[in-house]
Amino acid sequence: MAATELIVTWHHYRTVPVRSGTTGHCVHGGRAWFARHGLDFGAFVRHGLPASTFEATGDALALALVEHARKEVERGQ
Repeated sequence: MAATELIVTWHHYRTVPVRSGTTGHCVHGGRAWFARHGLDFGAFVRHGLPASTFEATGDALALALVEHARKEVERGQ
C-alpha cells in the first residue's frame, strides 16, 4: 500500500513556532510568500497543500513548516 503524502494545513501554519518565540505566521506575510512562490494561498487555507509543494521551494520557513506539520501528525494533531 502506498503511503499518503503529508498535507500541510492552515492549522500547522498558524501553530508553527517562529523566531520571535511565538507561534504562527501572519496572513499578510503568508499571502506575499505564497504569491512569491506562485502558490495559491486560498487553496492552502481551504484544503492544505502537500508537503512536497513546500519542500520544492527550498525555503527555510517552508521546510520548518513541513517539519512542524510532521511532528503534529505524529502526535495525532
